[in-house]
Amino acid sequence: MIYAIGDIHGHFGKLSIAHDRIQADRAKNPSDKATVIHIGDLCDRGPQTHEVIQFLIDGMATGEDWLVLKGNHDQLFLDFLNGGDGTNERLRNGLTWFHDVMGGRETLASYGVRKSLLEKDEKYRRRARNAVPKAHIDFLEGLPVWYRAEGKVFVHAGIRPGFPLEAQDEEDLLWIRDEFLWHLDDHEALVVHGHTPVDDPTHYGNRVNIDTGAGWGGDLVPVVFDGADCYALRADGRDKLSVPKHRPKNVVRR
Repeated sequence: MIYAIGDIHGHFGKLSIAHDRIQADRAKNPSDKATVIHIGDLCDRGPQTHEVIQFLIDGMATGEDWLVLKGNHDQLFLDFLNGGDGTNERLRNGLTWFHDVMGGRETLASYGVRKSLLEKDEKYRRRARNAVPKAHIDFLEGLPVWYRAEGKVFVHAGIRPGFPLEAQDEEDLLWIRDEFLWHLDDHEALVVHGHTPVDDPTHYGNRVNIDTGAGWGGDLVPVVFDGADCYALRADGRDKLSVPKHRPKNVVRR
């Protein structure tokens, strides 16, 4: 079996609930191997990025069969830690990592760093970079951007259709939306992704979106792949995700 958890966005409480549901499901459905894949975007928006990252580091250090992928927000955090100013050409309308919508300041606050009223930006950024443990930086830098197992591809944002996984550009794996989301044909494998919030885990036939908007007030609903079936893990147990019988053709965006 493979369990997957979507975009966490600094919400340690929601992550704990997701892992509790996985533990309860494993007790009911024993398996020799049950990997838990975190799909990326560990940080930003929520108040507990530090706690999220430390929890994952500690769990993997004790031998938990967990895998953590990199998301675009994790890369933005890394870019800042490596000297960046929070800008990125992928951000729309002149946004920066420090904008309220992006949540970078909440991430730094989780490390105990808040900007003083009259503090200059450079001093604030220097204090922030010094506050993040090297172990957290090393962890983020070592995150893979995709994982393939049991006929599925796990990735943060998606893949560019028509290119084999090994030839994908990392920027696409972290940021892609329209070209991937509007592709209706099969990929080389079922793609399990986050990055684009939906109300509930959703199976589209060629992909499964598990970003349930934890960073925007939604729940963090884990899923489990058991053989050919996929289930959302609710408070009361498994809820099978239905696969659409027909995919719409000739979709035109207005």
